[in-house]
Amino acid sequence: MKTVTLDVNGKVFCLDVPDGELLIETLRDRLGLLGTKYSCLEGDCGVCTVLADGKNVLSCLMLTVEAEGRKIMTIEGLTQGSSLHPIQQAFIDEGAVQCGFCTPGMVLASKSLLDRCPLPTKEEIAHALDGNLCRCTGYVRIINAVLSAAQKMKKTS
Repeated sequence: MKTVTLDVNGKVFCLDVPDGELLIETLRDRLGLLGTKYSCLEGDCGVCTVLADGKNVLSCLMLTVEAEGRKIMTIEGLTQGSSLHPIQQAFIDEGAVQCGFCTPGMVLASKSLLDRCPLPTKEEIAHALDGNLCRCTGYVRIINAVLSAAQKMKKTS
């Protein structure tokens, strides 16, 4: 067991965790943040994507002890108050949410992209979402949602 201090969605947690515990286990099973999904547990699908210091991280591959000292954001941390983040709203408006299983990972990967590239091309979006699998949409609506969010976020900045 190791005591770790985690900054998750702006809240600090001090937890005793086994050395081999994965970040996804800590987020879901200890902190109750269920937006981060279990799926392949091999880093192939992107469903467990969270942001660590603003960069995409597959929480099924990261040990909790490796997250210490980093700012972790899950899908629950994206919304402030009762308003959806522009990326979340764009996913709804563009019909990019079907079954919803991949959506949290897609939204967070999109946020990471838009934070570093505010007006990406379709190709840049496709590349940024390359590690996030969706079985429902065919990605066209997801890419359109990211383009739409980029435009809305540019207008408000």
